[in-house]
Amino acid sequence: MKLFNFSLNPRDVRRRLGLNQQEFWTMIGVTQSGGSRYESGREMPKPVRELLRLVHVERIDLSKVKKEDFEIIEYVKTEHPDLYKMLRKAARGSGKKPVATAH
Repeated sequence: MKLFNFSLNPRDVRRRLGLNQQEFWTMIGVTQSGGSRYESGREMPKPVRELLRLVHVERIDLSKVKKEDFEIIEYVKTEHPDLYKMLRKAARGSGKKPVATAH
């Protein structure tokens, strides 16, 4: 299930978060002027789209994520799939909701 519809203009996501362009784009390493071009319709490279999704839609603080976290997730997912499903369900019920939903 998709948590968002990425045909959304990043401007819509930014406005929903109540951020100005400088605040919004700086969080993913893009200049305000570069972000302005993306908001005006210029195609975003896939890495920028993914950073936007992770930081602003999924609300992940990338400064807290380490490689080891991904290794643990992959281990639990492959070696203990029932535990992974239970943890995923519990995490989704923790009150964190995505900014935009699929249509």
